[in-house]
Order: sequence, then C-alpha cells, then structure tokens
Amino acid sequence: MTERTLSIIKPDAVERNLENKIIECFINTGLKVAEKKKIKLTKEEAAEFYKTHEVKPFYEDLCNYLSSGPIIVMILEGEGAVLKNRKIMGSTDPKKAEKGTIRNLYGKSIEKNSVHGSDSAENAKIEINFFFNKS
Repeated sequence: MTERTLSIIKPDAVERNLENKIIECFINTGLKVAEKKKIKLTKEEAAEFYKTHEVKPFYEDLCNYLSSGPIIVMILEGEGAVLKNRKIMGSTDPKKAEKGTIRNLYGKSIEKNSVHGSDSAENAKIEINFFFNKS
C-alpha cells in the first residue's frame, strides 16, 4: 500500500552537505520525495515537535540540537513508506546501525545521527501536518 512518511535531514547532515546523498538513498530504494523544504526551527518549535519525549532526560539536548541549524523536511511516498524509511535509516545509534544504512554511513553519534523518520503511519500524519499543513 502506498503511504506517506516524514523524513528530516538533521543539522549535522545539512552542515556537511549530505542532502543529495541521503535523498539518493531514499530514491534508490523506491521512495519518492513528494515535498521538500529547508527550514530553521526555533527551540520552541523543536520542543513542540518532540513533545512526546519531554519527560525523557535527553529532551532538552534533542530540542537544542534540532534547532541548532537548518534542516530539510520531506514527505516520502511509496509502498510501505514508513517501514521502508525506518530500514533505510538504520538504528538510532550509528555504531549499531546496519552496514549501508544512512545512519551507519553518515551518523556521528546517537544525537547527531543525520536523519529522523516517523515511527508509525499515525505519527507520520501528525509530523507531516506539523511541517507542511500549518498556515
């Protein structure tokens, strides 16, 4: 079934000009970039986006990091897009990520792991709306 998911190229990867290489990873595995834009979040916007993590000890660092520089937000479309995107990204920890995944190739640390992807179809809708359907 064709579905949509959100993908973010995080500040560390944007800073290293990895946008095209990362997008190529998605395209080469059958996902299509339906929409894409480069933005800079405020700390407040990052806090709103990561609200589900606000009770976790890493929340503050996560918000500071996501708002530390420009990011690329994308809507990816394709057959089983959510799971396919998760597989292409690899484990959160680049050291544990499967060889050839985006995080294995480009991630610097658990925090600076280059990409974010929705973890479910339900969250994909919420996250897409957060970045693309606001007036």
